[in-house]
Amino acid sequence: MSPICSINDITDPGAKGILHNGVAFMVIKKNDQFYVYENSCPHQRIALEWQPDQFLDIDKQFIQCAMHGALFTIETGQCIAGPCPGRSLTPVPHQIIDNTLYLP
Repeated sequence: MSPICSINDITDPGAKGILHNGVAFMVIKKNDQFYVYENSCPHQRIALEWQPDQFLDIDKQFIQCAMHGALFTIETGQCIAGPCPGRSLTPVPHQIIDNTLYLP
């Protein structure tokens, strides 16, 4: 496992983009819980954000793809609206140790 970022660097609710070993990830924080997904929309395999660290919709309730507006639940990564209903973001195993997020 490699240290990626301090969990204190992410607002609640909020998100942060991470590049680790050449792969783009997003870390989402909601209600003091952390969710990590590959930064790739299942519709066309493109990055989700429109600006750095802008992964959430305006109300910060869902992850939103900037290209087609698909909405994904934060907790499961499942698409609930847009061009890929029923498909999901790819979750990434992670650990939090001493306020630091680690990825494999």
